[in-house]
Amino acid sequence: MYLNQEIYLGLAGERRVTMAPGMANRHGLIAGASGTGKTVTMKVLAESFSDAGVPVFLCDIKGDVSGLAEPGASSAGMEKRIDKFGLREVFAYRPYPVCFWDVYQASGHPVRATVSDMGPELLARILQLSPAQEGVLNIVFRVADDRGLLLIDLKDLRALLGWVGDHREELLSQYGNVSSQSLGGIVRALLPLEAQGGELFFGEPDLDILDLIRCDSAGRGVVNLLDCVQLARSPKLYATFLLWLMSELFERLPERGDADKPKLVFFFDEAHMLFSDAPKLLVQKIEQMVKLIRSKGVGVWFVTQSPGDIPDSVLAQLSGRIQHALRAYTPAEQKAVRAAANSMRPNPDFKTEEAILELGVGEALVSLLDEQGVPGVTQRTAIICPQSLMAPCAQETRRAAMAEDGMGRYDALVDRDSAYELLERQRAVDAEREALEAERAALEKEKAALEARQRKEEAAAEKQRQREEERRKAAAERKAQQRRDRIERQLVNTGTQILKRGLMNTLFGGRR
Repeated sequence: MYLNQEIYLGLAGERRVTMAPGMANRHGLIAGASGTGKTVTMKVLAESFSDAGVPVFLCDIKGDVSGLAEPGASSAGMEKRIDKFGLREVFAYRPYPVCFWDVYQASGHPVRATVSDMGPELLARILQLSPAQEGVLNIVFRVADDRGLLLIDLKDLRALLGWVGDHREELLSQYGNVSSQSLGGIVRALLPLEAQGGELFFGEPDLDILDLIRCDSAGRGVVNLLDCVQLARSPKLYATFLLWLMSELFERLPERGDADKPKLVFFFDEAHMLFSDAPKLLVQKIEQMVKLIRSKGVGVWFVTQSPGDIPDSVLAQLSGRIQHALRAYTPAEQKAVRAAANSMRPNPDFKTEEAILELGVGEALVSLLDEQGVPGVTQRTAIICPQSLMAPCAQETRRAAMAEDGMGRYDALVDRDSAYELLERQRAVDAEREALEAERAALEKEKAALEARQRKEEAAAEKQRQREEERRKAAAERKAQQRRDRIERQLVNTGTQILKRGLMNTLFGGRR
């Protein structure tokens, strides 16, 4: 609860435990075993920041935080707690301004980003590409920039990867070698991201990060609630979204330094899911963001069962500690309790390690920074009750909130011309050109075959003509020969007759 310019968390005995809003961007941790009250503490903080005019971004892993959109319900237990914390005059059951978001577009406004916004560096980290594959991915993005190809969704990226593969030889002199093995590795790495819903996350209209930093007409910060029930089961896409979100905030928000309150506060519920089996590069990037984003006025709070769920490099950046009860039945759990106790400033009135084991539901050990940034002495604190509903909100409430929050422009997918469409049109033009060229080549081939056939027929006709001419000449020659032979025979016959007649005349004398 936000009272007197401070966040009122609860009572340590008769003393109020409060947090200065200006220290919230030093980040914090809410830890404790299941069922010890972590979600209540997170909701109390989210409500307090909203009342202070600080927008909140909250990852709803279990689907039970949406009750922020509805007023709480009175009960005998609640009324006792209201009196216990001295809130009777100021407490009121009320809803908070909630904006629902959902990457899978089922329980909130779609959350989208373009492939270009993600960039080759973040995308390579998410896909866990090798240095050679990352180099090829950089070439692909450079080709897109040089040729004016928009990379909006995954089909754009796939289309451009295919085009680069088909034109490797042409690109060699300008961009360097693009191996088919690296291209194949990138395509394989995209498969898990696509299977987990990447085609829903990448697209337009892409989320304007400043739409997460809004207040309602009463000046209360809007609680942006991301439905992560399904998203948390898709670690590749979950990490992709969170890295993009924090990177966008870091790039777009100006430096603020220390201010009286944060610009925006993140809550990552069930944070162990974020870091479970996370690649080293992802952890490094989150650590970098947590370190640097404070200067932008953004606070990050992790909610998990044990401090050991958070990598040490990230845990070292979390100044605010709210530790609910832990159980220690095994040596490993006992070690975790000791580690949690040692991370908090000791209180001479009790032993922190023992207190962690003795805390009841709704109690926590709290150590927060004071206005000078000094960690406060750990206080055994009874956390106050939230003012909103401690249960999921009704679907009617969700739909009404979505209709009134002004974010409806993100609901309809916009699929404008981008790399995929341009390359598909170019491919169609190339295919048509190839078909025309193939048809022209076929016609040329048919023409050549026809001309060859005609030449062959003409040659055959000429040969036939020559044979006919030769036969004609031979026939004429035979006739001439026959004529000569006949004449010769006639001459021979005539000469013989003359010779016979002359001989007869000689022998017998001629007639007188």
